[in-house]
Amino acid sequence: MRYVIIGAGAIGGALGGRLAGSGHEVVLVARGSQYEALRAHGLRLQTPDGVHTVRPPVVAGPEELGTLRADDVLVLAVKTQDTTAALGAWAGRPVAGGGTAAARLPLVCAQNGVESERLALRVFAHVHAMCVWLPASFVEPGVVRADGTPLTGILHLGRYPSGADATTHEIAAALGSSRFDAPVVDDVMRFKYAKLLANLANAIEAVSGVIDSDAGRSLFARARAEGEAVLAAAGVPYADQEEERRVRGDRIRLEPFEGAPRGGGSSWQSLLRGTGTIETYYLNGEIALLGRLHGVPTPVNDVLQERAAQAARDAQPPGATPVDVLVAAVNARAAG
Repeated sequence: MRYVIIGAGAIGGALGGRLAGSGHEVVLVARGSQYEALRAHGLRLQTPDGVHTVRPPVVAGPEELGTLRADDVLVLAVKTQDTTAALGAWAGRPVAGGGTAAARLPLVCAQNGVESERLALRVFAHVHAMCVWLPASFVEPGVVRADGTPLTGILHLGRYPSGADATTHEIAAALGSSRFDAPVVDDVMRFKYAKLLANLANAIEAVSGVIDSDAGRSLFARARAEGEAVLAAAGVPYADQEEERRVRGDRIRLEPFEGAPRGGGSSWQSLLRGTGTIETYYLNGEIALLGRLHGVPTPVNDVLQERAAQAARDAQPPGATPVDVLVAAVNARAAG
């Protein structure tokens, strides 16, 4: 199989870097300064076990690849807000032997949230969901940092909406040979909804700059409680925190290296890089959506998604809003 990593940022870079480093065929898809750096110098993957430089082919889009191969696996690693554009770019590409990518090739959604799989299944016939537990960050063009050891990540994998097939197991085996654990599960969305609940903290970290404080933890607990109430009302199952702890165990430790502390999560990184967009609409916004559909108030997640989106539009850096200001805004909305 050849792995076409669509979005060679933090997650895509870590996936592509580890796969390429273990001998699997990889193509990285990037744009802008990341594309230029990868083309010129290759991908530098910083990990606790050293810095690994790989030089797989790099393209800016499907046109540069031409006709896709029948053994290609498309790995979607862009942020959810960029999913629709990516699907449109790749779906109609011809595949050797006839047909299109949408009809013939497997597409793996290696993204936060639960919306990309829905979007993809409208277009692609063979969609796989991946629950990404992979602490990674975009350092600078051409450089990605992955902090986990001894495993780089744990990546639950399955067909969407459920089940698994021979392709699922083949992808999992490739990941397993590349410093990942990739359990194949029939109910992968249980793990993605569990990750969604954990990712409700992302907006707090991005907007206030802190999550590891009494105020930050308390606010996250309120956001998560809303999320759990909404999922219960919607009848959506998810892996509980004890199950997640059992699955992960101590197989991923975050170890500082090269004297540099790890930065924040994916939403924090979006504000730091000034991308102008943020995935909060598909994290806290998913809870808000389900709350409105099922009659459950979600004032905490409403405020968090609004403040994070505003911070992205205004090009605010991470931590521009003190956490007590964020808490006050939530309290005001909850008081109604």
